Amino acid sequence: MESLRKPEWLQKKVNPAAHAEMEGLLKELSLNTVCQQARCPNITECFRQRQATFLILGRACTRLCSFCSVSKEVPLAPERGEPTSVAEAVRRLKLSHVVITSPTRDDLPDGGAGQYADTVAAIRKASPGTRIELLIPDFMGNLEALKRVLASAPDILGHNLETVPRLYAIRSGADYRRSLRLLAEAHRLEPELKTKSGLMLGLGEEEGELLAVFKDLVDAGCSYLSLGQYLAPSRQHYPVQSFIEPERFDRLKEQALAAGLLHVESAPYVRSSYMADRYGGKL
Repeated sequence: MESLRKPEWLQKKVNPAAHAEMEGLLKELSLNTVCQQARCPNITECFRQRQATFLILGRACTRLCSFCSVSKEVPLAPERGEPTSVAEAVRRLKLSHVVITSPTRDDLPDGGAGQYADTVAAIRKASPGTRIELLIPDFMGNLEALKRVLASAPDILGHNLETVPRLYAIRSGADYRRSLRLLAEAHRLEPELKTKSGLMLGLGEEEGELLAVFKDLVDAGCSYLSLGQYLAPSRQHYPVQSFIEPERFDRLKEQALAAGLLHVESAPYVRSSYMADRYGGKL
């Protein structure tokens, strides 16, 4: 399929020269961010504001999703000092809200749940006032792994459905119902914990399919949702099928709220961790 030309509302510029301070800190502490690995178009805006979404458990993913630019190399063992380094970065940046995520690590018995829990504990010690949001993989449906993460008491627990069930072929190794069950189990086990999910638009989904996903999320007890435009990281990745007009994002937000979600961010450049402190109000 011939690549589509980006419309005028998708012309945000990335300025690497503005990243020096943040990249220096990340290099000093040997940390990764999803901002860099996923080639996020918001990176300049966020780094200028001294905000970053930390990517724990290395840069290599064990799955082969065709929309994602995260490395597909052989993963390394988790670094023991990583939780402390993340906590130090949070302290230095004086973050009031931080998002921690990871590649999918199906090679680890607990899917990396222990590293998530250790990272939360380290941040609580170094920066007790910081609100912590975790964006986790599906842990292959491992309930004990989910329980370990929940026991660390994050403030928000996220897991992205990414797209509608019909298009799940682009999520190699993932399963829509398994992801939905993870959100439902988290709500069942910790009903006061706010859960969150995210969808990319422009992959070929239809509006009726999105409305069905909104209902599924509400039925699973999900509170928060992000809706953003999918942008292919390169010509080798799954191609954009359509660019969604800002007005349609506004309409979908209203439909998601009407379905019962409590807070929805919906715009072309919205990402699951972008402006994450908006969900549920700032501390």
